Amino acid sequence: MENSTPFKFFRLAAYGDIGQMKYFYFAVVSVLYFVIILANALLIGVIYIERSLHEPVYLFLCALFVNQLYGSTGLFPALMFYLLSDTHDISLLYCYLQIYVLYTYAITEFSNLSVMSYDRYISICYPLQYNNIMTPKIVLGLILLSWVYSFFLNAIVISLSLRLQFCGNVLDRLYCDNYSVVKLACSNNMLNNIWGLVGTVLSFSCTICPTIYSYVRILQICLKSSKETKQKAFNTCTPHIASLLNFSSGCLFVILQGRYDTAHLPPILRTILLVYFLICPPLFNPIMYGIRMAKIRQACKKVLRL
Repeated sequence: MENSTPFKFFRLAAYGDIGQMKYFYFAVVSVLYFVIILANALLIGVIYIERSLHEPVYLFLCALFVNQLYGSTGLFPALMFYLLSDTHDISLLYCYLQIYVLYTYAITEFSNLSVMSYDRYISICYPLQYNNIMTPKIVLGLILLSWVYSFFLNAIVISLSLRLQFCGNVLDRLYCDNYSVVKLACSNNMLNNIWGLVGTVLSFSCTICPTIYSYVRILQICLKSSKETKQKAFNTCTPHIASLLNFSSGCLFVILQGRYDTAHLPPILRTILLVYFLICPPLFNPIMYGIRMAKIRQACKKVLRL
């Protein structure tokens, strides 16, 4: 059914109470966006230039950093524009585009982290067969699969939302998200709700479950291994687990805010929780991996001539 809603835009109501603080927020957001671009682009460039980093673990990291730039671009330019603008209306087309970018970013992030856990599992549990299993073709295939899987799932989400008619157009958000848009529908949104459940199950089963399995197997191996093997597992898995928990927490904050009344929370806290998954992982991951992984530190010094 073609969308015949009388509304041609959505209004992002979360910007309404900012007042003169908008200039301060704009400065903070600009600095954050600059640091995110600089940190992620630097490590992407270092991994690309330094041939010693052309190994599966670093190529998966590179894919993670690319996705973080992609997701940040889905939020920050629009956020900076609306902070300074007197109008906070977003066209339906751009709203759906933003939903698609942010949702593909989220699922691709989980997929990349899942693939990285599989890489750690092979490295620790099958070290002698690692190079035979994680061939360049397999690595490239896993990275492409992460993106294609996410693009496919979210293409269905957007196609179902495009058919909706709306009885309102005010979103209490800084950005568009599909759950808030669907709640405004006055047409039948049963298909959207069913696919929302199916998509969640698919996303969980195809990303989180393999990660859990990988770490269960790693734990089993470590319990029977030497102290040296345990130390290697700890050093290689700690940054990944920290990234996974950090990103999962951010997504959980968004889900809880969409489903439960959080009006009792201070507005600034609600805003931070809404954008956490789009700001903290892209800031946290390149800094953490750059500090924790010696080969990346050395390559950065070499490339930057430090």
